[in-house]
Amino acid sequence: MMGVLHSINAGIVVIDRDYKITLWNDFMVSRSGKRADAAMGKVIFDLFDEIPVNWFRRKVESVFTLGNRAFTTWEQRPYLMKFKNFRPITGVAEFMYQNVTFIPLLGVDGNVNHAGIIIYDVTEMAVGKQALEGANNELERLSRTDRLTDLYNRGYWEECLAQEFARYKRTGQKATLVMFDIDHFKRINDTYGHQAGDEVIRQVSRTLRRTIRKVDIAGRYGGEEFAVILVDTSEENALILAERLRKRIEELSVSHDKQKIQFTISLGLSMLEESVTGYTNWLERADQSLYHSKENGRNQSTVFSPQLIKELKSAG
Repeated sequence: MMGVLHSINAGIVVIDRDYKITLWNDFMVSRSGKRADAAMGKVIFDLFDEIPVNWFRRKVESVFTLGNRAFTTWEQRPYLMKFKNFRPITGVAEFMYQNVTFIPLLGVDGNVNHAGIIIYDVTEMAVGKQALEGANNELERLSRTDRLTDLYNRGYWEECLAQEFARYKRTGQKATLVMFDIDHFKRINDTYGHQAGDEVIRQVSRTLRRTIRKVDIAGRYGGEEFAVILVDTSEENALILAERLRKRIEELSVSHDKQKIQFTISLGLSMLEESVTGYTNWLERADQSLYHSKENGRNQSTVFSPQLIKELKSAG
């Protein structure tokens, strides 16, 4: 039996009620670097200060008291004892990931006076799962991201717009939508080329990210048009941010092929309020405000109002 315990490909440790080690198999010797004679009779906490004492005591006391097994997985706690990872296939891991089982050991008197601890090396499985999750997360990110600007693409951004409107209907939390586009963008493409136009769009997106908060939701709506949901933001504060962005873009100079390109943007704003019938109506209002800015000289911000609709109708 001792030969089996020492040859098994898992760590086997037995402790008594005082947490002193009474069995230490060869797996533990090779992984911990501590010989059996150096471990036997020692309190396990004295050998491994990375073991969380209170958590470990709760696990082991339930084994002693109830006579039931206890478990922990690498996803709950990466390791019990921090051993180096020596597996060449999974060498990217800094340490050995472990699943651990605590088992009650009955004495000849029928009482549980010792607890067995079985430590399984699950590094390969853990690293594989983490790699798969990382790949899936990256695919999900790519599916919702515009490649040129690294902002949300239109499809995902519109999902966020619908969610924000639903939250407003549920909580009444205000939010303001800002739409803007680059003035005379076609002229930039025709004069400097489409690569220059792409660089202008990239610089606008960088300036936008630098201007808004982390909680705000920015996307490339299409071509040279952008949209931002300003969460928990009043119309007045949204206008301050819009003007800050407009001035930063106006001062921006994009270098391309030894040429300096300067340009402006026009913006339209619409705050959520009771008269907004849905997220598409919210979007329409911001778009109408943007149209008003462009029709009235460009390089300006317009806030939606009922009067604006009258002006657009009379102009049309």
